[in-house]
Amino acid sequence: MYKLVFFVPASHKEAVKEAVFNAGAGRIGNYDQCCWECKGSGQFRPQPGANPFIGTDKKLEFVEEFRVEMVCEDAIVKAAVTALKLAHPYEEPAYDLWKLECV
Repeated sequence: MYKLVFFVPASHKEAVKEAVFNAGAGRIGNYDQCCWECKGSGQFRPQPGANPFIGTDKKLEFVEEFRVEMVCEDAIVKAAVTALKLAHPYEEPAYDLWKLECV
């Protein structure tokens, strides 16, 4: 089991969650579409050669984003990450993938 954590702008939060849920993430027992989310601020500065969804080269950008967390079974983790990348508006979406120990 893994925990998938990703950061997404509010404008695309539901679409990205739907794509990752459709890949099979967010299932706990007899429940599906389970996640935790909270609002925060992200920052980044595009470098030359980047193709940012928001912002311009060399200018520091601040954006309201959501942190979304959900569990992901071993068998579908690659599909969930692929779905995240395809649905996310950013050229390089930020995400973490943590291996969980189940007891």
